[in-house]
Formats: sequence, structure tokens, C-alpha cells
Amino acid sequence: MLSILLFLLVIFILMLGYPVAFTLSGVSLIFALLCSFTNNFDLSLLYALPSRIFGIITNETLLAIPMFIFMGIMLEKSKIAENLLESMSSLFQKINGGLGISVIIVGALLAASTGIVGATVVTMGLLSLPTMLKQNYDVKVATGTILASGTLGQIIPPSIILILLGDVISSSYQEAQNMLGIFSQESVSVGDLFAGAIFPGLILVGFYILYILFLSTFRKDLIPKKKLQLHLRFKIILLSLIAPLFLILAVLGSIIMGLATPTEASSVGAIGAIILAGTNRKLNLDILKGVLVQASKITSMIFILLIGATIFSLVFRGLEGDVFVHDILTSLPGGVYSKLFFVMMIIFFLGFILDFIEITYVVIPVVAPILLAMGVNPIWLGILIAINLQTSFLTPPFGFAIFYLKSVIPKNIKTVDIYRGVIPFIIIQLITILIIVLIPETTTWLPNKIFG
Repeated sequence: MLSILLFLLVIFILMLGYPVAFTLSGVSLIFALLCSFTNNFDLSLLYALPSRIFGIITNETLLAIPMFIFMGIMLEKSKIAENLLESMSSLFQKINGGLGISVIIVGALLAASTGIVGATVVTMGLLSLPTMLKQNYDVKVATGTILASGTLGQIIPPSIILILLGDVISSSYQEAQNMLGIFSQESVSVGDLFAGAIFPGLILVGFYILYILFLSTFRKDLIPKKKLQLHLRFKIILLSLIAPLFLILAVLGSIIMGLATPTEASSVGAIGAIILAGTNRKLNLDILKGVLVQASKITSMIFILLIGATIFSLVFRGLEGDVFVHDILTSLPGGVYSKLFFVMMIIFFLGFILDFIEITYVVIPVVAPILLAMGVNPIWLGILIAINLQTSFLTPPFGFAIFYLKSVIPKNIKTVDIYRGVIPFIIIQLITILIIVLIPETTTWLPNKIFG
């Protein structure tokens, strides 16, 4: 029960607004010290901390994070994202709801470029919302579309959460095989999760577009029939679209085809973003300095969080929290699916108060080995968790994505309108989750086809 008390204490202090990384490490260490006085924790377990932290710093998979972050920020600062939206809008301007469709497609492309939900939501909010409101789109539809397309960064590769999930799921899968006494072990990689996420990501984008087409046909009061009047030259449209698409395909294609690891592909993406910014004549020393500073800050935040989560995990296991969770899950009535549903509901509600990094490194290492030992496919589980968190970040009243958008939109837009606008997209998310549960091949077929 002490492990559960530690977990609840960490969540309570996080809700008070203290920094996540230092809360995880500080509370865990103080709690471990107090428990050692009552002989409930062996302080010698903390001797493992240096090797664990060194393992995080030298983890080659995690080296992809700073370079993908750099790539995304460079594409944003160099106005490539803005040009992409204008070009896409020109292509779809003869279709009712063309602007909404453009926002979804550009959101998906930005998601594949940045991999960071906050960055995509804020960028799309700044670029798209004024244009959509100017074209008389209903505010609920406009904000809902931006939020849904912005959170695609959770699931569309090279998502940062998929990189982190790949690392955690890989370790959990090895632990599950150890629990089962399997010594000739299989492994799962970030590339597997990237390949597994492609079809679910495309399904979500397709459903979003169908919803916009439905509204533009049957609810003309929400999406006006008036078309955009953009007159960009075909050459400009071609250049604005092809260059970012080529970069994304080069990064993802090299990973999926086995030509490069995610870390190697991330370096290609970073260099490619610099070249694109240069050819767009939007690169100078000030922009480069700003991108480097912002990328360094985000990277530092992520790695400090990883270290804090490692300390929490060590203390939690030292208090036999993993045994407690295992006992709870195995004692639940029903089969694997009932246990999976219980875990997914916990992760969903924790998504209201914890960031995806904390959930990935605090919750998943505890529950994933137990589910994987029951025969759950690791790739399928990883994608389900990613889409579950994506849905959680969209859900009122606590969704993180809603707070990101609120920070950059006009004050006269009511919060209740944002809530109402995002509900149809949440329903779409739930339908997609149901499809993945009923048809696991949507996540496992492509990795098996590519990697065997």
C-alpha cells in the first residue's frame, strides 16, 4: 500500500503545479528515505540509479528525440508550415469544406514533421483559425478541426511518444518474456511501432476528412459553401508541397525500409529541414539560434523527466508496487480484454493530469509487462496506448490540447464552444480504437510484412 500512497502523493503534488521532473525525483527520494526508517525500503536499491541514468543518456534510440524536435521547430520557424497550408488550401479551394480538409492534411504532415502535439496545435491555431473564421466557418467546427489535426502528432510517425513508447514497450516485452521463462527472446523496436502506426493514422485522417465533407454537404450553416479565392502559381504550390513531403517520406521511408535506424533518420530530417529553410530563403543566424535554443530547452525538459521517472520507478518497485499492480490485474474477473480495458481506462483518466512522458515512464512500465505476459501483441498494445492518450488529450474539460489552443486564440471564443466542437472528433477517435481492437491486423500487418 505504500507504493500506491507514493503514486497518489506524486499526482497530488503535480496538481499543485510543481515541476514534473523534480516532483517525480524529489518526492520519490524523500518517500524512500522515510520508508527506510520503518524498514519498508532498502536504501541500497538506490545504488542502481547511476547506471540507470547513464543508460538513459547513452540510449541510442532516445538520441532521435533532439533531432526530430530540431526538425519540427525549424520547419515552423522558417514559415514552411505556413506555405504548406496556403498551397494545400489552393489545391482544395474548389471543394466545399476544402479549407477544413486542408487543415487536416497539413496537421497530419506537421505531425509527421514535428512529432510534438503542443507545437502542432499551437502552429495550426495561429495559422488556420483566423482564415477559417474569416471564411465564416462555425467556431466549433474550426476549433475542433484544429485540435483533432494537431493531436495527430501522437500517432503519426515520427511521433516523439512513439519513440519513447518503443523504448518502454521493448523493455516491458523483455521483462514479460523473462516472467514466462522464455530465454530465446523476440524484440520490438521503434521502427515496428512506426510501421504499426501508419494505418491507424491514415484511418483517423480519413475519418476526419469524411466528417468535414459530411458537414459541408448537410450542414451548410456550419461550413459555408463559399470557396477560397487563392491564386498561387502552380509552380509555388508544387514546390511548397513536394519539398516537405519528400523530407517526411525520406525520414519515414528510410526507417520502414530498414535503410536507417530512427536515430540515423532523425539526423537526415534535421539536415533536410535546414536545407529546406535555406532554399525557402528563411534561414539566418537569428532563426538558427532561436531554433537551437528552443530545441535544447525541450530536449532538456524531456531528459530530466526521464531521469525523474526512472527514480520514481526504482522506488515504486522497491516498495513492491509492481507486485501490488500485478495482483490487482490478475485478480480482475474476465479475460485479457477486461484487464486491458481496465488499464486503458486508468491511462485515459491519468491523461487529464499527467503529460504523456510521465505516463509512458511511470505507468506503462508497471502494467505493460503483465499484459504482454498474457499474450498481448506489443505493437498492438503500443498503438492502442498512443491513440488512447491522443483521445485523452482531446477530451474536455482537462485535455492538454485544449489548453494549448486556448493560449493562442482570441479571448472572445468561448471554452464551451471548443468543448462542443471537439466532441465529434472524440467519437471518431473511439470508433478508431474499436476498429483497432476488433481488427488487430491494422497495427500488426505492416510491421510483420516489412520486418517479419
